[in-house]
Amino acid sequence: MDLALGFLIGFFVWFIVRVVVGGIFTVDQNERAVKTSFGRAERLAGDKTTLDDPIAGFLAEDERTRYIYPQVRVILPGGPYLKMPWEKVRKVSLATTTINMALDLENPNANDNGTRLEAVTKDQLNTGLTGQIRYHVSENNLYAFLYGIKQPFVHVMGYFVSVLRQRIANFEAKQNPAGSDASGEMIGVSINDLRKNLRDLNEYMDQECKSTAARYGIVLDASLITGIDPPPEVESALAAINTAHNQVSSDISLAQASADQKIVQSKRAVEIETLKAQAEVQPIKLLAEELAQLQSAGEGVLEAYLRNVRLRLYEKASAVYLEARR
Repeated sequence: MDLALGFLIGFFVWFIVRVVVGGIFTVDQNERAVKTSFGRAERLAGDKTTLDDPIAGFLAEDERTRYIYPQVRVILPGGPYLKMPWEKVRKVSLATTTINMALDLENPNANDNGTRLEAVTKDQLNTGLTGQIRYHVSENNLYAFLYGIKQPFVHVMGYFVSVLRQRIANFEAKQNPAGSDASGEMIGVSINDLRKNLRDLNEYMDQECKSTAARYGIVLDASLITGIDPPPEVESALAAINTAHNQVSSDISLAQASADQKIVQSKRAVEIETLKAQAEVQPIKLLAEELAQLQSAGEGVLEAYLRNVRLRLYEKASAVYLEARR
């Protein structure tokens, strides 16, 4: 009897500790949790998948059949919550994390110990890229992150690097008619093209990586590529090319500015001379109109006017020469 009572008391204590105490859990503010029963995550009603979520809109048509994950019930921050002994809870932090994009999670010694990522440009230059990636776990696709992929961070980094290297290898900047950019640096050299279009490159990577939420359950907030450097053996040659091109561009700009200035000065001189000619012609036109009016006023009026003009001229003249009639 005592043995049975002890067994019951022991079972009751075990039940309290295992179920009540061990079965209570909470979820922090920046966490989400998924509960499994006998190893199976709790699904939402209706057998919904990631294809029913807006994140699937960034998948290509041929990818939609490969990345189909069930939508699970997400436990939001708060608590206390209760779980049974046959249930397990997996918590995931949704905090945004920043990582060096050159870091190889499987081999930390690769890429110069995770500090410089190499990529080949379209003109076969082996460049070094530096920058960071910001990411966080997608609340809408926790199944893919927890159960769909063994190492989701490794997959995301591999996907990002492959897309970036493909873009570097095929990147071409738009040329203006002069063949150079606004700063005078030569367009057509891949390193210069990439350096001057870092913003476009980052925006392209952000757009291409929007599908990672549906693929791997990880959202790439932003790619921040900050540096693109040529290999040491060609850096001095590239600097010399840019220096020479900048000097030529500067000379062309100065010559064009001087020519524009001379054109403006010539136009101004033509305008001034035109105004002078108009000023000289105007009194003559007025005099012609006045003489025409005198001619039409009557017979002898014009002759009288001319006689009066001659008399005024004689008054001002110090000497008068008259032609003698032969």
